[in-house]
Amino acid sequence: MSFEGVDFYDIDGLLTEEERAVRDMVRDWVDEEVMPVINHHYMEHTFPTDLIPKMGELGFFGANLPEEYGCAGLNNVAYGIINQELERGDSGLRSFSSVQGALVMYPIYAFGSEEQKQEWLPKLATGEKIGCFGLTEPDFGSNPGGMLTRAVKDGKEWVLNGAKMWITNGSMADVAIIWAKTGDIDDQGSIRGFIVETDRDGFSAKDQEGKLSLLASDTSELVLQDVRVPDSALLPKSGGLKSPLMCLTQARYGIAWGAIGAAMACYREAVDYAKNRVQFAGKPIGATQIQQVRLAEMLTGITKAQLMALQLGRLKDAGTYTPTQVSMAKRNNVDMACECAREARRLLGGNGILVEYQSMRHMANLESVYTYEGTHDIHGLILGMEITGIPAFE
Repeated sequence: MSFEGVDFYDIDGLLTEEERAVRDMVRDWVDEEVMPVINHHYMEHTFPTDLIPKMGELGFFGANLPEEYGCAGLNNVAYGIINQELERGDSGLRSFSSVQGALVMYPIYAFGSEEQKQEWLPKLATGEKIGCFGLTEPDFGSNPGGMLTRAVKDGKEWVLNGAKMWITNGSMADVAIIWAKTGDIDDQGSIRGFIVETDRDGFSAKDQEGKLSLLASDTSELVLQDVRVPDSALLPKSGGLKSPLMCLTQARYGIAWGAIGAAMACYREAVDYAKNRVQFAGKPIGATQIQQVRLAEMLTGITKAQLMALQLGRLKDAGTYTPTQVSMAKRNNVDMACECAREARRLLGGNGILVEYQSMRHMANLESVYTYEGTHDIHGLILGMEITGIPAFE
């Protein structure tokens, strides 16, 4: 079976010709360009930066944003499929693309002036410029409204002070979208977004040390000490915590698709191994009941996630989706992918811990995906509030 064998409910038949063409293009590129090098980069703790220009050329960055700004102008299902295929290669690759598109290009598109859009979006779309998203802080992860970063107006400039943590692309970024409070430190309504070039005085980034996950991804800490930016750096339409949360909704949508790709990779590896690994009585381990049930559970989980992501994409294209629907898909699909990766690693036995097999790499990566862009439990509380009308965050 090929990867089309992970399409038990003929999802392919529900896609348009353009959506299938996008999938095939990205799938082939990942197989040809990513898979031969990703294990090396994972072991060396490096991101394959030489792939960035090609990703830009193929239109991966901000693929669902308008063509007038140099983007591909694809629908949201095709955009989701891009994320699926990139994460089939590695979560770090999809994370890079997600941040570039959903967390840097999207806020400029949604909250920026026309001048800001014209200046930044074409350069970000090609990968000429790399961006990062500065929201999370050392003491405020699941509670971004508690941020301490401040932006104070001084004449025609803003002065930014604060620190950000767990920032994908931070050390390689040319520009950062920084979220800061412009009013009282307890006033979440004063949160605004700023476009901050990373070469400004007082801006520094350093790699996050000690990671055991997303090893082929750039994760950084940002520090801003009296960083001055012109008034034109302010995203004029941003305002309040809702603005960065809207960006996170875009990223979570991509993750809901991306996790399926990681699960597909683990499932295919497990199937191939089960059919070829011969043990007792000269039979492949795929002939045993325990492994067949394991594979059946993996395929069932993937199939349910595919249907959820596709319908969510159709709702997003129709303009009728909700953030809580995105929360459900992100929560369910990442949890499913974590289970698939663990079960595939176990099926592989001792070989499952070797880098030449990909399931443990995906398993480790997905533990980060399970946590970032809203943890599994926080999304459960978001859904619980939607169901009951009662917030349980306090």
